[in-house]
Parts: sequence; structure tokens; C-alpha cells
Amino acid sequence: MNNLENQVIIVTGGAAGIGAAITTVLTQRGASVVVVDINEAAGTAIAQSNPGQIVFLKGDVSSESVAKQAVELAIARFGKLTGLVNNAHASTQKPLIELSKEDWALSFGTGFNATLYFMKAAYPELTKSGGSIVNFGSGAALLGLEQQASYTAAKEAIRGLSRVAANEWAKDNIRVNVVSPKALTEGVAHWKAEYPEQYAASASNIPLQRFGDPQKDVAPVVAFLLSEDSRYMTGQTLMADGGSIQLR
Repeated sequence: MNNLENQVIIVTGGAAGIGAAITTVLTQRGASVVVVDINEAAGTAIAQSNPGQIVFLKGDVSSESVAKQAVELAIARFGKLTGLVNNAHASTQKPLIELSKEDWALSFGTGFNATLYFMKAAYPELTKSGGSIVNFGSGAALLGLEQQASYTAAKEAIRGLSRVAANEWAKDNIRVNVVSPKALTEGVAHWKAEYPEQYAASASNIPLQRFGDPQKDVAPVVAFLLSEDSRYMTGQTLMADGGSIQLR
């Protein structure tokens, strides 16, 4: 399947976890990818694995200048930019009352602000031939999970921003959608190994009875939203979560 042939896509946090799975699937489907990540070792490794289609930019996504550098790198290396995936997001888990100013700044800096910066930086290039933006939401935000206040607030802010951009930028033929995953990431895998009973109980509450595979279950949904197959979709939140949350 090469339904992303000739596309050039920026993926933030694209060197590890769900981000690396997205990078892998996008390149398998023909896209060239600019990976933006703060993890230099992982970023270098993934770029070296496919130097013809992947270029790595080390940078902190909470810096607006990094977003501009990523777009410039896409143009310099691949000649254009057609898509953007805002996957990166760091946060701390604490009771609401204990979250510090620094905790809020971390989540909104790497989550909401980064999403905004990269969208603004990508906009001029995406207007040239139409493009697609995929942002990330969270089931934790939709459910209001305890000890996740800074993360969930930023994720819901991202969804609101995405809907406004979908409406404002539709005239430019730019689509903006949101993916909300439930995946067996490295962190979940460690939790599963340490607390197998808790994991089993959590998985049993998922209609499909398992956490998703980042590469097989989540990344293809992102690829779909970046492709012409979803050309009539914008402003939507797609739950890649095994049926855990069924939006109405």
C-alpha cells in the first residue's frame, strides 16, 4: 500500500513509542518524514534506518523556533510539506491540588503550545496544495482520569483548537482531525509486567479485550487521516481505542 506516495510529513515525538510506529508506517506507505524529537539517540537511529525517507531534527517541541526549523528542513530535504502529526506530549501525574506551575507549563508547553506552533509553522506550506493535520487527544481527557489534570486539560484544549482550525482552514483545503489512542506503549508494557492483574482487569473493560498495537492499530488510523482516503473528513475525533469510548 503506497497511498502516501510523494507526501512529506512532520511527526513530532516521532523517534520512539507511538511516534516511531507512525514514522514507520508512513514511510512504508511511501511518505518522507521529518522526525522531531528531543531524544537524539532514538532520532538518529530511526533516521539511519531509512535515510532516503527519514530526516531527524533534534529539538524541544515547546519552542516555536523548532517548529519553524522543522518546516524549513522538510522543504530543504524533500521540497515540500503536505502533512503534520502532532504526537509529542510530556506531562506529570499528580493529584490536581499538587500540580505546580512547572507541571502545568510542561504539559501545555509540549502539548498545546507545541501543537499550535507546528500548525502555524506548517500552514503556509499546507495551503499550497491542501494538506492534512493529525493532532492527538486522549481518552483520559474525555473521562477525566484522576491525577491527569494538566495532561487532560491540554488534550481537550488541543481538540478545541483542532475544531476551530478545521473550520477556518477548510477554505484552504487543509483538513484537521484528532486521534485518541489506547495503545500498548512501552510504559503500558512495563505496567503490564509489574501488575499483570491490573492490566488484565483494564484490558477486560475494552470491548475488543486488548490494548492496541501502536504500529498495527494506531499508526494506520493516522495514515488514513493523512491520505486521500479521508479527503471528506475534518474536525473529527477518531477513537483508536478498541471501543473503550464511543463518542456520540
